[in-house]
Amino acid sequence: GWCPLSPAGAQSTQLLVDPPWTPAVLWDRVTLTCQGSGTPGDTTWYKDGKCWQKEGSDQFLVTERGTYQCDRPGTGHSPPSIACPTDWLVLQVPARGQLEGDTVTLRCRG
Repeated sequence: GWCPLSPAGAQSTQLLVDPPWTPAVLWDRVTLTCQGSGTPGDTTWYKDGKCWQKEGSDQFLVTERGTYQCDRPGTGHSPPSIACPTDWLVLQVPARGQLEGDTVTLRCRG
């Protein structure tokens, strides 16, 4: 199917991760939520840079390894997120942005 692209430079769409750790691991039952302007049903999802789901819900459960983005009309693509690694050990950090001087909790998952 055809997937629309929002105008270049519109970068206020956000991809929320639950649970809020990155990189995400599939055994956590990770849910992605796309936030931006417009109707939630107008969300287009991308996996590994290719159209994954056109005009779907603003939320879904990740069931496959990959890097995901969402697009909302008017606010554009979210930053890429959620590479679900296959490594035996994964070092996770909080999904929200960090600033210099912040105390950061790390999780080692296996």
